[in-house]
Amino acid sequence: MGIHVIAEFIGVDPKKISRVEETRKILDRVISKSGLRCISSSFHQFEPYGVSAVYLLRESHLSVHTWPEYGYIALDIFTCGSEGDALKAYELMVEEFKPKFIEKQVIRRNLYERYRGTDT
Repeated sequence: MGIHVIAEFIGVDPKKISRVEETRKILDRVISKSGLRCISSSFHQFEPYGVSAVYLLRESHLSVHTWPEYGYIALDIFTCGSEGDALKAYELMVEEFKPKFIEKQVIRRNLYERYRGTDT
């Protein structure tokens, strides 16, 4: 069914994640370079700073929530089908945001594949 990458970045430059304008530029580059296909996006600017961003993708979604005062990003990428684009998007996020510390989990969403054809 798909892959779900859940990550936390610490030690990100607050200038990159404080305002929608800067964060959007970075995320748009990531989406474009990764091969993911954006249907729509939505952004929220917190005051005095901080951003939430959600991209609805043909493949599923990408979301980012930032806490500039901690240099922190919570990242979520879910794509159905091939894993390659989601993992590439993740790597591009690391390159763009340059976190000092990362915690990442990868969940393969394959319950349907494991149980199809069985009585449930």
